[in-house]
Parts: sequence; structure tokens; C-alpha cells
Amino acid sequence: MDGHDVEPHEHAHEHFAPADAATLATAQGVRATWISLGALAITALAQLALVVLTGSVALLADTIHNFTDALTAIPLLIAFRLGRRPPTRRYTYGYHRAEDLAGLAIVMLIAVSAGLAAVEALDRLRHPAPIEHLGIVIAAGAIGFAGNEAVAVYRIRVGRRIGSAALVADGLHARTDGLTSIGVVAGAIGVLAGFERADAIAALLITVVIAYTLVEASRTVLHRMLDGTDEPTIALIETAAAGVPGVEHVTDARARWVGHQLRAELSIDVAPDLTVERGHQISERVREALLRDVPRLGDAMVHVDPHEHDPHARPGF
Repeated sequence: MDGHDVEPHEHAHEHFAPADAATLATAQGVRATWISLGALAITALAQLALVVLTGSVALLADTIHNFTDALTAIPLLIAFRLGRRPPTRRYTYGYHRAEDLAGLAIVMLIAVSAGLAAVEALDRLRHPAPIEHLGIVIAAGAIGFAGNEAVAVYRIRVGRRIGSAALVADGLHARTDGLTSIGVVAGAIGVLAGFERADAIAALLITVVIAYTLVEASRTVLHRMLDGTDEPTIALIETAAAGVPGVEHVTDARARWVGHQLRAELSIDVAPDLTVERGHQISERVREALLRDVPRLGDAMVHVDPHEHDPHARPGF
């Protein structure tokens, strides 16, 4: 047999279980996004009303961040909807990588929220203003923390289960929002203690935390956009393929994310005296093993090469 891919046309069962898994994962992502959108919108609207009542700039910064976090649901929902579309002759892999663009949009929204919060905080630091109803400010901070932490836990859990980097990044964003709400409480307590600028300083600290979230979310999203994966996943692919009878060696194992599914590509060496049909059968068993053993693997391309036992032999001789 030769060193070309061995894939006769009669085996056209490329997307049986993976397609069902992808549909289910997308549905779970859409549901998680809608639920978190509703929870954050309610939280942000409640805080906005209390901002008007109290005049707290720290609470305003936290509210801006919460509204931004709610808005991140929009690019996610668009990405999940696009991901449901079937592949076309023009987009042969489908539209799953729209999630990467959604992740980039989320990063940009985080950056905008950081900028707005910083501007308001610096203005209040230069021009202190009295804060009314400090008890309400503290209560609003507690509400913001509870709402954001609940959304963060939910988004991160679902995002990791379905393999959505954008949804995980959004969950980390919500978790940071919860921590910034604690900053609102700290600022209000400082004002109660007689430190007039404590509220503005708390708002600046919130901005720093938002900036840290921006860095972490950017790393996650860029890692995915640059086809980054992790060594344990590659090791698992190699182990699963090597365990199939007839496989003598596994080389060039690669994997990349397409939306919230992995696609793998690898080469296997088999005995050089096998027929093309026998080599194809082994490659099919390798693919089945990979789809069974590698979490969130949507498809695998298996190349078959003859194994050369003599390290000094030249190909073709």
C-alpha cells in the first residue's frame, strides 16, 4: 500500500454521533446564555435604580460592568445560531468558528467597560461628591455579588462541559463582576468611616480588576483563535490511536478547536504488506476509538502510511 490517505467513497458516515453531540452542545450553550442574560439584566437594572438614588460612583462602575456583561450574550447568541447552520461549498467546515469572533467581541466589551469605569472613577476622585443612603449602596453591592457569582458558576460549568471557550470567558467575566461588587461594599464602608474618597478609590480598584479580567479573557480567546490546544489532549489522541490493533506507530498528531468541538488529524503506520482495504479498516477503527475516548472530539482525519522497519531503507525501494 502507499502513503496516501485511505478513504474509499463508500464509507460516507462522517458525522453520525458527533453531529448529534454538536447540536446538543449548541442548545445547551444557547440556554445558558439566555438564562444568564436574564439574571444579569435584572441585577444591572436593580443596581442602576440604586445608583440614581445614592450617587455612588463605585456602584455606577459596577453597574456599567454588569450591563456590559449582559450585552456579551448578544455575540454569543449570534455565534451559537450560526453554529447550527450546515456546512456549504463555500464554508466547508461550517460556521462553528463564529464562537471565536464572539469571544473577541466579549474581550472588546470588557475593554470598553474598563474605560468607562476608569473615567467616572477619576472624575469623582478629582471632584468628591456626597453619597446618600450608604446602607442601600452596601445592599446593592451584595446583590451584585450574588447575581454575578450565580451566573459565573453556571456559565463556566456549561462552557467547560460543551467546550466553549467564549462561554467560559464570559463566565470568568461575570465572576470578576461579583468581586467588583465587593469593592462597592468596601467603598461604602470607607465613606461611613469618614474617608470621603473611599468610593472613588473603590471604583478605581474595580477598574483594575476589570483590566485583569480583560487580560485573562484575551489569553483564553486568543489561544483558541490560534488553534491552541493542550498536551494532555494530544497525548490522549496518540494513546487511543496506538491502542488499536494493527497500528504500529502514531505520528503527527494534531488537534484544533472549531467552535466547541475538536478536530484531530494524525498519521498511523501499519504493516507495509497490507491491502488498501485492510489499511482503511484499521483507520476506521482508529477514528471510532478517538471519537469514543477523546472528549468533545467532533471528527478525525486518519492518514495511513506503511511502516518501514529498516531505518536505513529509502522510501520506494
